[in-house]
Amino acid sequence: MSGLVWPSAPVPTEDGDVWRWELPTVHDASRVRMDLRARLAHPSLAARSTEDAREGLLLTFEELSSNALRHGGGAVEALIVAMPTGWLIRLTDGSPDAPPRPAIDRDPAFGGMGLPMVAQLSVDYGWCSEPGRKHVWAG
Repeated sequence: MSGLVWPSAPVPTEDGDVWRWELPTVHDASRVRMDLRARLAHPSLAARSTEDAREGLLLTFEELSSNALRHGGGAVEALIVAMPTGWLIRLTDGSPDAPPRPAIDRDPAFGGMGLPMVAQLSVDYGWCSEPGRKHVWAG
């Protein structure tokens, strides 16, 4: 992650199978993660991706959904586009004026390492806002 900044960039437009979930509470993240894991185990997806890639997507979902639920506001929505070459994940929340803030100079024991980890797992990542919504994405 260059300079420990989560870049401002529009969500890429990608074609593929679109999966969408609402996460009204933090408890819904576990339910969605189980559903996502089941979808990733489908033979058609398992055959065209590695176990590391699937685990990376699950970890990215956990980190971005946790951030949206804890630091965002309003309804949280998760969207994943499954493409032949990979995935695009987008989490939205109701805090358009609160950009993602990676932890800087913090002891890892205190947490806050999720965004740098997502950046390492991703080819590209960013965030953008529109009236009433913030979009944080990685792919």
